[in-house]
Amino acid sequence: MNTLQAGDKVPNFTVNDQDGNPVSLSDYKGKKLVVFFYPKANTPTCTVEACNLGENYEALQKAGYEILGVSADSEKRQSNFKTKFKFPYPLLADTEKDVINAFGVWGPKKFMGREFDGIHRITFIVNEEGVVERVIDKVKAKIHTEQILSE
Repeated sequence: MNTLQAGDKVPNFTVNDQDGNPVSLSDYKGKKLVVFFYPKANTPTCTVEACNLGENYEALQKAGYEILGVSADSEKRQSNFKTKFKFPYPLLADTEKDVINAFGVWGPKKFMGREFDGIHRITFIVNEEGVVERVIDKVKAKIHTEQILSE
């Protein structure tokens, strides 16, 4: 896995959100951006993490952050997830893994004794110039907003 690190420039990308609208990194030029990757919509830990960010969206916005959630789920699955929990931020349907591979979050994982390739739960704080400021690779779903705002 070749994950982006602090100081790396994020390659531009364009991927559809949950409603089929194209979203590009360049849309966020001049803004601080939180890009959080999660393995699968509507699964327990992913839901806790996404809800934590949704519930604290105002505090994140006050700190100057925009948020993008990314998984390899379809637009329909992302749309259902966003609607069910009323997330105030877009979810990218990265079915071709363009963004996932650009950030380097796809790789070998272990779960319940089984090994497989999948999306690692990692969050990137990207500055106004599109450069990674910080990587949170030990995401704690219940307190993820605190992790983001703590530095």
